[in-house]
Amino acid sequence: MSHALVPSTATAAADCTSRVAEVQRNTAETKVYVHVDLDGTGKARLATGIGFLDHMLDQIARHGLIDLNIDCEGDLHIDGHHTVEDIGITLGQAFAKAVGDKKGIRRYGHAYVPLDEALSRVVIDFSGRPGLHMDCKFTAGRIGELDTQLVFEFFQGFVNHAGVTLHIDNLKGFNAHHQCETIFKAFARALRFALERDERMAGVIPSTKGSL
Repeated sequence: MSHALVPSTATAAADCTSRVAEVQRNTAETKVYVHVDLDGTGKARLATGIGFLDHMLDQIARHGLIDLNIDCEGDLHIDGHHTVEDIGITLGQAFAKAVGDKKGIRRYGHAYVPLDEALSRVVIDFSGRPGLHMDCKFTAGRIGELDTQLVFEFFQGFVNHAGVTLHIDNLKGFNAHHQCETIFKAFARALRFALERDERMAGVIPSTKGSL
């Protein structure tokens, strides 16, 4: 890993104007570094140790127009569970820091994305309330070195720490690679829309409660 990690559970810093955040998480199971720029151009630097996970994270960057830098050293000699879950946790922490008080954002986003025979729908709300509802019956147990059960764990870690409500539905598909890729691409597009600044809501928190 090219970034020195501090021996704490999570540390973060963010610039609410530029919507940039950096989080480092160091545990006995993983060492994770995440840097996000929510107003980026889709650049990604990824080294998780799981090739297919890198491919999926690249979809988040490219289709969400989010600059994303993720390094992880995990206990892959056991399995990928801790690595995938902790990356989801750390990415969620980074998003929560980068988005700040949520003034002026659209808050809600949704997307349908096809890939050949597969089709997925993702709906997101930067509600401040973590909730994941995921319906995907993967047709294979593994895609490359990624256990498909861990897709749920990634998103569970993300929503718990980003404070978002997330609905994921794979509507069609018999190729597991296509199923997973449509989920991550739709997630990226939903993020992009939800995080966009709405000129008509400039300086306003998009909630009748006045806070999110």
